[in-house]
Amino acid sequence: MGVSAVRDVDVCVVGLGPTGRALAHRAMRAGFSVTAIDPRPDRLWPPTYSCWVDELPDWLPPSAIATTIPTPTVWAKSELRIDRPYCVLSKSGLREALPLDDATVLTGRATRVDAHVVELADGTTITAATVFDTRGLPTLGRRRAASAHGIFVAAETAAPMVADGEGLLLDWRPENGAGPDEPPSFLYSVPLGDGTVIFEETSLGLRGGMPQHELRRRTLNRLAAHGIRLTGTEPTEAAHYPLDQPPPKRGVAQAVPFGSRGGMMHPCTGYSVADSLALVDTAITALRQGRDPIAELWPRRARLVYWMRMRGLWGLGRLTTEQSIAMFDAFFNASPRGQRALLSAHDDYTALGAVLFNTVAHTWPFHWRYDLVGWTHRNRWLDYDFDQAPVSAARR
Repeated sequence: MGVSAVRDVDVCVVGLGPTGRALAHRAMRAGFSVTAIDPRPDRLWPPTYSCWVDELPDWLPPSAIATTIPTPTVWAKSELRIDRPYCVLSKSGLREALPLDDATVLTGRATRVDAHVVELADGTTITAATVFDTRGLPTLGRRRAASAHGIFVAAETAAPMVADGEGLLLDWRPENGAGPDEPPSFLYSVPLGDGTVIFEETSLGLRGGMPQHELRRRTLNRLAAHGIRLTGTEPTEAAHYPLDQPPPKRGVAQAVPFGSRGGMMHPCTGYSVADSLALVDTAITALRQGRDPIAELWPRRARLVYWMRMRGLWGLGRLTTEQSIAMFDAFFNASPRGQRALLSAHDDYTALGAVLFNTVAHTWPFHWRYDLVGWTHRNRWLDYDFDQAPVSAARR
């Protein structure tokens, strides 16, 4: 028979990924009674998490960072060095920095998540003044997606492409074997601080995403172009999730969606953890002051930033490889503030509007700008069939 206990708490957090654990930890440290729920609360998170160092909140200790890349590289039309430190988070270090010693942690799956009530599959009911839903994103379907296939390679093997202390944020060099009439993808590669380097071919903005077998083929092509041969036994990771999860509506009686479920998934990059960590204290402060967390997290200027980034996502999803290279080259030659406005800032809408306009204005040839803004080829890759695609010379 199921358990029927009822627990009354200040804050209930459903989902203990990095975002949920941080929210439960900071609520606990603020003096709230906290119950956190997850089907596997002791599991170490599978994905690799990275971000710009300056995005992380001050309260997070240095032990949460596994390795830092002082000036990461972007390859567009040429090699560009970004003078902004980038880091890979330590999953064990991040977890240890977010203890839940004074919280109640329940192992279970939520079957009902409402504004003040959470029910578990075993019959347990939790009532709370505030419920946060941090369970991650719903299923992808045909939504615009981020797709990636990562291969973990020993650092000494990876050295011809990525040396110690270096990293490739976006590598658009034509080495992945994709032809000009195929959807674009780029390589992301960084050292992880544990003696390995991840090589991850990545696609952004395609409806339904790019299949793993195609991403793996492209990754192996890139490695082969640099003389890197694999055994086939290297560990891998897969990413496949929607980029268009909107911010929650105000004035609706609901659990507070937070993290990627609550609109904090960046539509143009697929990053969410750093922004979510940075906004945890905004939510907790709202609770302490008796304010609506959704209103505090999503003021009008932040919703405008999200709206503009969504226009960027739609543009990404209809470009060719050549157009993508031209667009990213224009963007990464913009001012540091403009780059931060798109990549990180939660509510800098004036700088974001300027950098989006200038990116379009500096993308050349001129007629490609029509694709960027959606006047032409709006559904260029819609329903593209990777299994039936013709074998181009580049794919042979």
